[in-house]
Amino acid sequence: MKDLITVIAKALVDHPEEVRVNTVEDDRSITFELSVHSDDVGKVIGKQGRIAKALRTVVTSAAVKEPKRVSVEIVS
Repeated sequence: MKDLITVIAKALVDHPEEVRVNTVEDDRSITFELSVHSDDVGKVIGKQGRIAKALRTVVTSAAVKEPKRVSVEIVS
């Protein structure tokens, strides 16, 4: 899942070398924190959050067999 988020994010940004994905896991959920260069935050979020929503949809669909709730947060 982490690799999927990294590949998608690197394709969207101008500074792919600064894409970082951290995993925060607890007993009920897994949260992936996507960190990008400050100039690229808007590209990852998209107009009205459409790209961020699509990214979350892809990750949620890929995590169907995961017993925990999976979410993606975008941090700068």
